[in-house]
Amino acid sequence: MENTDELKIERFSKSNIKKVLMDRAILFVLLLLIVIIAIINPKILSFRVLRDVLMQSSTKIMIALGMMLVILIGGVDLGAGRLVGMAAVVSASLLQNSDYIRRFYPNMGPLPIFLPILIAIIIGALWGIINGIVVAKFQVPAFIATLGSMLIIYGVNSIYFNLPPNNSQPIGGLRPDFTNLGSGSIGPIPIILMFAIVCTIFMWVLLNKTVFGKNIYAVGGNKEAAMVSGINITLTILGLFIVCDSLIALGGVLEAARTGGATNNYGVGYELDAIAACVVGGVSVTGGVGKVSGVVTGVLIFTFINYGLTFVGVNPYWQNIIKGLIIVAAVTFDIQKYVQKK
Repeated sequence: MENTDELKIERFSKSNIKKVLMDRAILFVLLLLIVIIAIINPKILSFRVLRDVLMQSSTKIMIALGMMLVILIGGVDLGAGRLVGMAAVVSASLLQNSDYIRRFYPNMGPLPIFLPILIAIIIGALWGIINGIVVAKFQVPAFIATLGSMLIIYGVNSIYFNLPPNNSQPIGGLRPDFTNLGSGSIGPIPIILMFAIVCTIFMWVLLNKTVFGKNIYAVGGNKEAAMVSGINITLTILGLFIVCDSLIALGGVLEAARTGGATNNYGVGYELDAIAACVVGGVSVTGGVGKVSGVVTGVLIFTFINYGLTFVGVNPYWQNIIKGLIIVAAVTFDIQKYVQKK
């Protein structure tokens, strides 16, 4: 009897270990890569570098948290990067110094700082409504709907960016009170990191403590069952796209504040980083599974690796290859878990 029990315990332990390795295999590989980078150049573990990583991660956390909502219903928002660029351009064009020689609006007086930020977020929410209606009402896959919106957003932003007197010149000369949001600190804590923390708390509460959040998981897990249980699928999808694109727009605003400028090409590839961070953090591409903590962890690890590869002198082209391999590996492990469950 004791031998049988011991055999069961041993099988149970092996099964658990195998499950943990399968669930977190890509995470272990990335952590190993971080260790290798730290061994090659220990200076990457300095306070200055870690602070830079946290500041770079802050806007990406907002974007990834928005992307998480769409992935939870089995889709992706391919327009995220271009929306970052639009929010950056719009907010930057309205928050330039009055004595800057190439002002976007030469005759406009200074605006309250919250107003351009709010305008950019409202633009994001409006794109969210458009995406949500197309996906929920017309049953267009999120992949296709947001591919179209990606092109539209870029076109509209480029037309705006090309307006005289700017004529497609990089937008600079941003007001100090605006750039302070991206590069300033309160004590040792960067202000931009505080924005990321607030957004993280907001998203955790939304997904874990509200009916709306539970509905998102239900729709992503089994759309038909959610419909039968009385969940309004259309409103749920519409709502999540509004929140998603509002968060992405806020990330774009703060990215302009962090870098001190903006062009219509800002945000290129950010959607891929967000998708990668979500998948690495355990958000399933099949829908219905994912945690806010996992997304934040995924962003921090990914940003650290990007920073670290540059820090140790890895060619940018090789960095793209490594990033692509990580994304493919993460999705492959995720699909394998889904197949095994089925």
